[in-house]
Amino acid sequence: MLQKFQPRRLGVFSVLFDLGRFRALLRRGELGLVFAGALVGIVSGCAVTAMSYISRKLHSVIYGITDYERLSSAAMAIRDKSVVFIAPIAGGIILGILLYILSRTRKKPMVDPIEANALHGGRMSLTDSIIVAVQNLISNGFGASVGLEAGYTQIAAGIASKFGYKMQMRRADLRMLVGCGAAGAIAAAFNAPLTGAFYAFELIIGSYSIVTLTPVVVSALISTMIARLLAGDDFAIDIDHFGAIVPADYLPAILLGAFCAGIGILIMQGVAWVEELARKSSIAPPFRPALGGLVVGTLALISPQVLSAGHGALHLNLSTDVTLSALVGVFILKSLASAVSIGSGFRGGLFFASLFMGALLGKIFAYCAPYFDHATLTPAVYAVVGMSSLAVAIIGGPLTMTFLALEITGDFPITALVLAAVITSSLVVRTTFGYSFATWRFHLRGESIRSAHDVGWIRNLTVARMMRPDVHTASIDMSIEEFRRNFPIGSAQRVILIDKNEKYSGLVLVPDVYASPVEKDDEEHGLSDFIQLRNEFLQPQMNAKQAAAMFEQTKSEALVVVNDLIERKVIGLLTESYTLRRYSEELDRRRREVSGEL
Repeated sequence: MLQKFQPRRLGVFSVLFDLGRFRALLRRGELGLVFAGALVGIVSGCAVTAMSYISRKLHSVIYGITDYERLSSAAMAIRDKSVVFIAPIAGGIILGILLYILSRTRKKPMVDPIEANALHGGRMSLTDSIIVAVQNLISNGFGASVGLEAGYTQIAAGIASKFGYKMQMRRADLRMLVGCGAAGAIAAAFNAPLTGAFYAFELIIGSYSIVTLTPVVVSALISTMIARLLAGDDFAIDIDHFGAIVPADYLPAILLGAFCAGIGILIMQGVAWVEELARKSSIAPPFRPALGGLVVGTLALISPQVLSAGHGALHLNLSTDVTLSALVGVFILKSLASAVSIGSGFRGGLFFASLFMGALLGKIFAYCAPYFDHATLTPAVYAVVGMSSLAVAIIGGPLTMTFLALEITGDFPITALVLAAVITSSLVVRTTFGYSFATWRFHLRGESIRSAHDVGWIRNLTVARMMRPDVHTASIDMSIEEFRRNFPIGSAQRVILIDKNEKYSGLVLVPDVYASPVEKDDEEHGLSDFIQLRNEFLQPQMNAKQAAAMFEQTKSEALVVVNDLIERKVIGLLTESYTLRRYSEELDRRRREVSGEL
């Protein structure tokens, strides 16, 4: 007698090892997203700890310092100064070899988390992310004046994107998961979960919503705990006791914010100028990092504080009394070293460099404090305000930098002061320059994105996808009589005219030709009398928004699509009504996906 089949019950571990069930678990509402964010937080904390450990080991092996010393402060005690000079050059040579290999094997540009979320729906290449992290480690490990934050966020976001893609997560959820990776990376790097979370909201996801709040915060919290457990590092600044904040303190803080905004713009333009100078030179890209290392090594002989990100130098300048001339000198050298490092091809970012240089600007500004009556701020507080203000000018994220000031100082009263300064800095940069460092580099590459807001969907809605390829065409030399014979009234509304080389010549409305009083035997008149939109047309790579703007500009109901501006071969026709309908449908679908946004 056959026994009745009893289905085997699956426990939690069985579900996790069943890929299909695991995917369903992650896609099952907010709890699944929170679980995915927690997994990403664990990986982010491990990745940041591993990269930080490798970087310190490289500093220890190359420069002969201990694992607990920071290069930018410990390098001053190195007896053999030739190491300080040679190490950045050696790093540039190694990086140049790697760049040469990559130029032969990989042709597509590497995508960072901001670009991935803005244009590609959160999709990133994990292989490219690993390559960027390795390049960042080589650059920082050999002493180039760059931080590791770019590598941290790249590898963490890359792993999150790969995980989300394998789990077949929706576009909005995949973008959120990339934000979780970046949040975990920054939170672990600074032991600051709030900073990491708002870094994701302001710079990576581009919006704050109830749906994304819990997964991102969970990722940041777990990543911070993992980093504390594995490394135990604590990035903190002691500002001592300075009394209560008074209304008179806000004026110098706001002025410092505006001052940092101007300096930040100059630094971003300086990096772009170095990159442009390198591109216009006859020096091949693989040789540029070595030349950049030569410049950085020379600057390091003057002041080793320019080496690496600047963690040690930051604490060194905050904890000791430094003369005005020394502060100005270190700031100029650090800004030059950072610009040359990034401009010559070293991988890294300006996150921590902007914090270090901002702290120097704050202490420099503190020398002007006696000119502000009743102000009670100490140089350390000015350093924290300057640190946040310059970081906002270059990196962006006012709330991110405000929470960073709160979490690294543990002092709530100065948070409102920092907020006033960073808002001022952000406003000045937005109104006078309009870009952060990342979006400025996109602009130099020809990209028009200014934030991580998802514009990839509108870019995918191109004229080529919306146009009708079946069009009516006629020769521009055709007579009116022949035209009427070939296109009876009601057979078509529009006919596209082409010349003998099949190049677009204009558009003719069929009712206009039939409404004309021209007689059939009148040879002096032709179709040229009815041509419209001779030089107004669309191209297939345009998106729906650009097409709608073109319709508005020409006041036409339909436009011809040509292959390019040179050949002008007709490939289709697009109407305004269909464009607006498709645009509205995609916009509504996008709004439904992010219906939780505030």
